[in-house]
Amino acid sequence: MMDYNQLLGNLTKDFSGLARVKIAVLGEIPTQHMVKATRSWGYEAGLDLDIFEGAFDKIDQEILDSSSVLYQFKPEFVFIFPSLDKWKERFYSCALSDKAGFSDRFLEQVRMFYEALSKRMPVKLVMANMPGFDDRVFGNYANKTRLSWLYQVRRINVGLMELSQQIPDLFINDIAALNETRGSKELWDVRNDINIHMPYSLDGISVIARNAVDIIQASRGHFKKCLILDLDNTLWGGVVADEGLENIQIGGLGIGKAFSDLQRWVKQLKERGILLAVCSKNDLPVAEEPFLKHPDMILRKEDFVVFMVNWDAKPDNIHLIAQKLNIGFDAMVFVDDSTFERQLVKSHCPGLTVVDMPEDPSEYLGFLQGLNLFETSSYVQEDRDRTQQYQEESSRQQARSLFINQDDFLQNLSMRAVIGTLDTFVVPRAAQLTQRSNQFNLRTVRYSIQDIQRLKDSEDHLHFTVSLKDKFGDYGLIGLVILKKMHPALFIDTWIMSCRVFQRNVEHLMLNEMANLARQNGFDLLVGEYCPTPKNGIVKGLYQQTGFVTDGSQWMLNVSSCKPLNHYITVV
Repeated sequence: MMDYNQLLGNLTKDFSGLARVKIAVLGEIPTQHMVKATRSWGYEAGLDLDIFEGAFDKIDQEILDSSSVLYQFKPEFVFIFPSLDKWKERFYSCALSDKAGFSDRFLEQVRMFYEALSKRMPVKLVMANMPGFDDRVFGNYANKTRLSWLYQVRRINVGLMELSQQIPDLFINDIAALNETRGSKELWDVRNDINIHMPYSLDGISVIARNAVDIIQASRGHFKKCLILDLDNTLWGGVVADEGLENIQIGGLGIGKAFSDLQRWVKQLKERGILLAVCSKNDLPVAEEPFLKHPDMILRKEDFVVFMVNWDAKPDNIHLIAQKLNIGFDAMVFVDDSTFERQLVKSHCPGLTVVDMPEDPSEYLGFLQGLNLFETSSYVQEDRDRTQQYQEESSRQQARSLFINQDDFLQNLSMRAVIGTLDTFVVPRAAQLTQRSNQFNLRTVRYSIQDIQRLKDSEDHLHFTVSLKDKFGDYGLIGLVILKKMHPALFIDTWIMSCRVFQRNVEHLMLNEMANLARQNGFDLLVGEYCPTPKNGIVKGLYQQTGFVTDGSQWMLNVSSCKPLNHYITVV
């Protein structure tokens, strides 16, 4: 983690060519340093953050005045930093009878801010929460009475969590959690608080700003999907080939507990939807033995989607892992105890996050947790099934090797699709598709759950989803199309598909359905647009390949004369 002074060097660098994102920073505390640190961390993430900084302690005026500069600026994200001291002063000044409902008033204000913002523009509101510092007025009894400051500030934080579940476009910059993991001595500076009403230290500002940029990145579909792990001295202590299965360090005794704790955390990442892979130099039977026979192993071989164990160079194996999973290095994290191996991977796998692990295994877990490498902006049921889905895809690839002809293979899959609507149950997954699909994504427009809900109810749009199964398993919801009515044409606002169903001709099925919708609703044309990104080159020629013609800027298809495209999918 770079400190504040190191970050400032980024402000002199060239931001041209970076993706621009407009954000607003509003605070009851001075925000100048926060703005600089956030813009600098944006540069580290490949973003040119165009930042509107609100006037000091004027949040109400900025948000509630529809003519304010904030609304002219039209940010995609609004970050709010409340003042712990101000809210504590307000609490102390309350009559005794009002103290019990203090947290409710804070939460009502947050809801009011969101409603005012969302009424005037599509926006994601990111609220900073507040550490539960105890003023010791009630001592330990503070936990038993609503009249204590400790009780109220903790209730504020829990209330924010519950409110964010009701409002999908409300996110939390979790300063309370940072305070617990980093410690108040690192985050806070009493002298700054007294002299300039800025409670955070400069390095604390760096940590909080990094957290803010993590939220921006995850909301824009940039996040880690895969954790690649070494084995010896990483998932267990010792070298299994040298010391034997019974002598590796794992379990509840001594340093073995550190490795068990790490495995337990990794298992939770897998349950959340992070793909796990092994990359280890070893003989395969030796590497497999702990997973199959050691009673204290928490991770099992079936938890991994790729088990790459051989004596080849690790960068070569990581390239193969990326190919098998069809993801880029920027979506992967590599953990290895060996400094040599880490440096080798860094030099041959650009964009891959290589973690410089501590020497002491007892520090492994806390260090990894502190890096916050697996930020996400959503979680749906399909995430829990991701490992199984990739394992099923491996079975498909093995089956593919038995066929010379691709068409024969596709027919053998016995694919069945459901063309669905954007009902309440699929809205979260549809929003997640827009946020996470980077390759088969013609325009790369990101939509939140609230956005999808608005589009679902819009009379100016048509839409459908695609779910797919085959004889190997259930892909789940893998496709989304949103069409905007622009008589006499339907404009293809969104056409996205999961990378898990590439080369299945699902895009043909989707285009046929678009043409049917156009004809049924009295439209003559489908009009499409391709907006290139570093990741969606796979669909650069899609419109031309499927019969569209171009006028130089857009692609058009006459639906009255187009013929259905071939595929081997039964619609049920």
